[in-house]
Amino acid sequence: MASTDTRPHKDDTQDLAGLEAGLDALETTPTGRPPLHQTLTRKILPPLTAVTLVLTAWQLLVWAHITPAYKLPAPTAVWDEIQTAWLQGTLLDYIWTSVSRGLLGFLIALAIGTPLGLLVARIPYVRAALGPILSGLQSLPSVAWVPPAVLWLGLNDSMMYAVILLGAVPSIANGLVAGIDQIPPLFLRAGRTLGATGLNGARHIVMPAALPGYLAGLKQGWAFSWRSLMAAEIIASSPDLGVGLGQLLENGRNNASMAQVFLAILLILTVGIAIDLLIFSPLERRVLRTRGLLTKN
Repeated sequence: MASTDTRPHKDDTQDLAGLEAGLDALETTPTGRPPLHQTLTRKILPPLTAVTLVLTAWQLLVWAHITPAYKLPAPTAVWDEIQTAWLQGTLLDYIWTSVSRGLLGFLIALAIGTPLGLLVARIPYVRAALGPILSGLQSLPSVAWVPPAVLWLGLNDSMMYAVILLGAVPSIANGLVAGIDQIPPLFLRAGRTLGATGLNGARHIVMPAALPGYLAGLKQGWAFSWRSLMAAEIIASSPDLGVGLGQLLENGRNNASMAQVFLAILLILTVGIAIDLLIFSPLERRVLRTRGLLTKN
């Protein structure tokens, strides 16, 4: 006769406890900082190794006389340019002139592109009218806007910001539209059921749910801002504009100084990497961590 005892057996209780412990372990996200040696080997050593390899290959090409020195300067020549600019007090001025313009232009583009993306994503008529235009503007090279901006606004900072906005706003808006399109419809219906409509729905439901796509659009928007600014600084030169990194690059070309050209290129690259590491990478990690997608620091 089959047993009618429904009490859990000891083995079953142990299995359930083990299963619960395993699920808890999967859901638990480490919050402590990694050891110092782990940080050094995983985050600091790889880029240092890459930089060392590039400098070594560069120096080997110089020693092999693959090309004349006026085409490919030695790393020491570029270092001399850095020291000279530092001693003259102009190195930080070059960087700050461009970074201040780029960040301010990006913030203005953020203030314009975010509501524009919400309108395009949520209103079908606006999407049908502006969606293709935004996609076309995003694919248009930023340098194409410099000549008309100079003619319209003159050689001043307004021209620089106009070029930045025309390059960055479409990317930010399209990134937000893509993020909103990926929101599960159930989230939106649940929000409307709870009374989150209009601006409240955009603030509490739409924007948080679209955050990964929006953040990708912000990264791309900054890249377009920075590239647009460099194109504007290279093409448009005036004493009233000061000397930014793009103008430094153009000055090196005019002076036939490849060391100065390489200095400008390295500074432009360094600023781009620094902005990504200091601003966008922490934001990405935070978004992934809050969604349970990042289990390692």
